[in-house]
Amino acid sequence: MQLGVDYILNALAAEGADHLFMVPGGLVDPFLPALGKQSALKPVVAAQEGGAAYMADGYARASGKFGAALCIGGPGLANAVTAVAAAQTDGSPVFLMSGEVSTLFEGLGMFQDASAQTLDDVEILKPIVRYSSSIDNPKNLPHLFKHAMLQLKTRPSGPVHLSLPGDSQIAEISAVYAPIEPALANPASLSLAAAEASLERFRGSSADKPPARIVILAGAGVEHANASRPLRDFAERWGIPVATTLRAKGVFPEDHPLSLGVFGYAGTHHARIALLDAPPDLLIILGSGLNERDTMHWSLEIHLGATICVNLNPASIGMHANAGAVVGDCGAYLSYLLGKDDELAALLRATAAGRAAWLADIRARPRLQDRENCASDAVPIHPARVIGDLRKAFPRDGILVVDSGAHRAFAGHYWDSYEPRTYISATNLGPMGWAIAAASGVQCAQPGRRVAVITGDGCMRMNGIEVATAAHYGLPVIFVVMNNAALGNVWLRAHALGPVPDELTRLPDHDWAAFAAALGCRGETVRRPGDLAAAFERALEGPGPCVIDVKIDRAFGTPVHDWAAASAAFSYHE
Repeated sequence: MQLGVDYILNALAAEGADHLFMVPGGLVDPFLPALGKQSALKPVVAAQEGGAAYMADGYARASGKFGAALCIGGPGLANAVTAVAAAQTDGSPVFLMSGEVSTLFEGLGMFQDASAQTLDDVEILKPIVRYSSSIDNPKNLPHLFKHAMLQLKTRPSGPVHLSLPGDSQIAEISAVYAPIEPALANPASLSLAAAEASLERFRGSSADKPPARIVILAGAGVEHANASRPLRDFAERWGIPVATTLRAKGVFPEDHPLSLGVFGYAGTHHARIALLDAPPDLLIILGSGLNERDTMHWSLEIHLGATICVNLNPASIGMHANAGAVVGDCGAYLSYLLGKDDELAALLRATAAGRAAWLADIRARPRLQDRENCASDAVPIHPARVIGDLRKAFPRDGILVVDSGAHRAFAGHYWDSYEPRTYISATNLGPMGWAIAAASGVQCAQPGRRVAVITGDGCMRMNGIEVATAAHYGLPVIFVVMNNAALGNVWLRAHALGPVPDELTRLPDHDWAAFAAALGCRGETVRRPGDLAAAFERALEGPGPCVIDVKIDRAFGTPVHDWAAASAAFSYHE
């Protein structure tokens, strides 16, 4: 026999979790002694429940597993709602558990009661998770926990929630948890008929003229399927260039001769030329939701007969591309193609020279917008210079965690990523301050790698307190604050609208280095570009986390020229 809390902790460990991100509170008190009785899960106490859920999200993205978070219901769960929503929009598997009053006391006016009789935490979470339920009877804990875990680990990925009443936490449970079979969690399913039909697209409109200009757009589904290696194998075998979405940045090495870089928001000229300027003969889209940013504000036309679109979610295909649909796992589809050498060889070898010449012409043109800004000597500092100098100082296999704001565009455009899960950002919902907390989860998931954060002063005002969590646990995260004394992206739009919008989007120039020092971090301020390299070197060499307050100029526009042009040209009716 074991208590409910022991059953839950043992089950999490059996499924591969080794950290539990949490904020203690009365409704989860039974977990505290239970955590002390076991050694499989390391508890990490965040400053706020949203921070704990962000950490679980970062852990999931960096590890390829799931992240677990624990908080009280009611106010605690409400604090975590935005974090769970961000995980949902990016397909990140986060298991949020919230404590609740015992079922005996539901609706009687118990302090912090958020059961179905009052606020109903379960219903609050249902729109933004794959599964949300409460343990209505302690006897139901084993099978409801298993049901939540199945939903969590089955792709397409997403968060789940369980509300844990107090009586379920302390009830004696006789069941022993059996981990989910890997084949159930990741079946690598593929519509074989659709995959076979897709081979026709490699033949083109006529047998004597197979497509030469073939390009792959790799989305988050490639990362979710752990399919970076087969993607590279397939691209190299036939000399096919690869662009990625911003969410999938790093699934294909950005210094590879076949890399086109990012397509969409903050993307490269190379990706735009290959996908938009003259539509390719065949576009293979792998695991993209075809949302606004993945498609360059919907400028990417899905051409009938010239597209193969692979996604586990049929709705992600059907909204934008009815032709060439392959419902399935990106890894399974790439493995399928790699097994079709005999059928593809005659077609793809015949067009290899033309494809190579096409790619060479693209790569002969500038890849990035205003690349010279990465060496700018401007004071206040140019944001591109910060990204350029950090990339030079940072290990090749280091992990960059990027927040929301103008700094996202500079990082997405100028930072080169070489491995999957080394460029991590909440790209779809984009809550400000996400990266500050998520980085602690990333570092817990990858203790042998260096982790850096690109964030802004607006983000620090929202979630900067979580640098204290990194300090408390000695996590050597480098927090680079792009401090422009403004809500950068908003100010870039608003300041042209008049003095009041300008004033409303400016911020005080806080001393974030002093703030960090007060919370147990190392901190320093950089005002001149020539001092960046030494500051980054000190940050990498010193102990624990370091916050670097970089004074940048808010007036520098973001490197999104191609995106802005696509947005200006967009019409829903054309």
